[in-house]
Amino acid sequence: MDIVVVTTVIASLFFVIGAAEPLAARLRLPYSVILAMLGVLIGAGAIFFLRTDLTDALNPVAEAILGLPIRSNVFLYVFLPTLLFQATLGMNLRRMLDDWVPILMLAVVAVVIATLSVGYALYWVSALPLAACLLIGAIVSTTDPSAVVSIFRSISAPRRLARIIEGESLLNDAAAIAIFGLFMGFVMLGVPDPSLRDALARFPVLIAGGAFTGWLSARIAVWVMALFSRHELAQLSISISLPYLAYIGAEQSVGASGVIAVVVAGLTLNLTGPGRLSPQTWKNLRELWGMLAHWAGALIFILAALLIPRLLEEVRAADVALVGVVILAAIVARAIILFGLLPLLTLLRVSPAIEPRYRVAILWGGLRGAVTLALALAVTESFRVPAETKRLVGILATGFTLFTLFVQGTTLRSMIGWLGLDRLSPIDEALSRQVVAVALQTVREDVATTTENYDLSRDIVRSEAKDFGARLDVAVKDAEESADILDRDRVTLGLIALAGHERDSILVRVRERTISAGMAEQVLSDADRLIEGARTGGRSGYQRAARRSVAYGRAFRAADLLHRRLGLSAPLARLTADRFELLLSQRLILRDLGTFIDGRIRRIHGRRVAELLRELLSRRIEAVETALEGLRLQYPGYAEELERRFIRRTALRLEEREYAAMREDGLIGAEVYTALIRGLQARRAAAEERPGLDIALQRTELVRQFPVFAELDDAALKRLGRALQTRYVNAGDLVIRKDVAARSVFFIASGAVELESAGQTWRLGRGEMFGQMAILMNKPRRAEVRAIAPSTLLVLDEARFRRLLDRSAALQEAVRASAEKRGIPSSTLSPDNGDGPGTSPT
Repeated sequence: MDIVVVTTVIASLFFVIGAAEPLAARLRLPYSVILAMLGVLIGAGAIFFLRTDLTDALNPVAEAILGLPIRSNVFLYVFLPTLLFQATLGMNLRRMLDDWVPILMLAVVAVVIATLSVGYALYWVSALPLAACLLIGAIVSTTDPSAVVSIFRSISAPRRLARIIEGESLLNDAAAIAIFGLFMGFVMLGVPDPSLRDALARFPVLIAGGAFTGWLSARIAVWVMALFSRHELAQLSISISLPYLAYIGAEQSVGASGVIAVVVAGLTLNLTGPGRLSPQTWKNLRELWGMLAHWAGALIFILAALLIPRLLEEVRAADVALVGVVILAAIVARAIILFGLLPLLTLLRVSPAIEPRYRVAILWGGLRGAVTLALALAVTESFRVPAETKRLVGILATGFTLFTLFVQGTTLRSMIGWLGLDRLSPIDEALSRQVVAVALQTVREDVATTTENYDLSRDIVRSEAKDFGARLDVAVKDAEESADILDRDRVTLGLIALAGHERDSILVRVRERTISAGMAEQVLSDADRLIEGARTGGRSGYQRAARRSVAYGRAFRAADLLHRRLGLSAPLARLTADRFELLLSQRLILRDLGTFIDGRIRRIHGRRVAELLRELLSRRIEAVETALEGLRLQYPGYAEELERRFIRRTALRLEEREYAAMREDGLIGAEVYTALIRGLQARRAAAEERPGLDIALQRTELVRQFPVFAELDDAALKRLGRALQTRYVNAGDLVIRKDVAARSVFFIASGAVELESAGQTWRLGRGEMFGQMAILMNKPRRAEVRAIAPSTLLVLDEARFRRLLDRSAALQEAVRASAEKRGIPSSTLSPDNGDGPGTSPT
């Protein structure tokens, strides 16, 4: 085939891709639908011109189009890894992990239900063997969420909903292709009715082998990319090789799922890349993959659509009925997931509550696309699959895909409008009127200042001011008519705006490099949780998200357990250093939010709402300061090192800005500017390195902070420091239960706890102790103790506490003072056995 003709055809396809996006926007149709339409038209046109007697002038072009090397391997080995890898890089992985239960359940269970539903429906009405029917079910169970997700984003649907749909679709494709591989093997081996045991026996090998291959490939790639830190193009080139090598390695060498390998490789790079690559390199890498995925997604749709006329050449009347069976079974399977499994997950509190309207939109938006056609093409190309099975697979998969694209896809936006999802809620409508009024008042003031500065014509100014004033009067009148928004709703809207501004401030700090790229994703995830918490739960939801942002997570507690039980300190050191940096970043951002509240929030929502938001902000700042103080006590000097690092990075940013200004003003030339920036980048690389943290608690200094231990000498302090165990608790965690035998005494290094006994409560803070009364009175604990803030506790066992009490007069005095505070006569306490009457032992 002439290379000029082939190049012309490929270049023309890129022109079609470029024209399809504005055409889709103009026609208000999903982008994938337009691509599929254009692909079908091009393919049908090529067949027509090749077979018609009207003219032979276009035969070379038609032959080039039909002769393109469109094989299933092209889709599976070239385009599919690109799409999957980019999807994982574009995810907010930390936020996705928050919803891993509904995502995993929806993905895996949805594929299984769709495969079984379609497979058995076909088995009952056709002459195909069960293995072939289940193969078709696996092929049509893949979904393309791009249309419904893009519409949801345009109508401001809950972000968590869109995120769950995206995550479900990614894992849905991976699971569907893995199941497809299983049943494809059964069909090629001639196994008509495979047993469930046979299928399940191979499935874990496919998943585990693919996951390990992807993880190992990504770790090696990240290590090599870190070695080439000064060569950005080399790093980007290595990232290009990663998904393809992982896919081929898993498929050809390990015999596992290449799709799973690509997904895990992308997730691993997403998790580790920001901390190992420079912010600019990571940004460029994601932009590069975004462009590659855009081209790959468009080409795979067009090229797959070119095959549709050929796949439907042998269609019969009976085949249309079977297509109807596939459509009905697939819709029923999707409905079972959306209206059966999702409400169940919501009741179990592992999935957000999704309105029925949104579920209907997701049901109708379950489009199929290029992956379905590519899998069908792989079946039709196999010489080991029976001819009739190949024919029906091609027709049924293609017919079902056409229905979802040209029926569901073209009516999806109308369905959204019919469901009322494209209209603002009454609260948002009222708020928008008030925002317009406030904005126009600000604009009027700024325009008046501008006209004075430029000494514009008075007549023109008066004319424009009159028109603008009329518009402002209308806006103010509309705002007054909608002034009946409840204070509760105003607080919710104010919190959403505050969290959104916090997120914007974080992005600014990341661009300025005062917040490191490695920490940016976690801080942004916390801000996203605040936004979603405020949207779904109002003030209480916002406060829950705020408490979570300073709490000790599961990973931190697991790392602490590894450190205490197995002596593995590296995970705890890394997470503790992360916590230090996270809290410092939060403090930096929170202190800038007060101006936003006093300015924008007060003007739109009023003084009362602004004061309430100020109070909530003060509590957040206090919680962050408390958590920071606890870390400072345990690791003195480390917070100061991080603050020095922040100052150095800020100075470098300002220095870079000055060089850029001088370059723009012509004070320095390009050569001088390049040399200055090169030197600055070397200093920045050194400033980006986070100081190391010695996880071994400096217990002597920490223990010395307690007044009750002040009289101990250095040797005794060191022995006590080795004996004390550290325990981290979050607000609301139960530290001591009632009616449990006393075995330990707790000293509060940071945070605060609340004791409750017989209807009375006491609050204890830093430097105080609890748990000693029950030991000294030799009785079960009568009090319940809960943390009321993220706290660090030092725990001492009973035997060591008794020995220490015998030697320390200060500790004896503290025990007596604590007993008197709770109404327990100090004369009843004994350091030896504690026998005697008393009340409320703790």
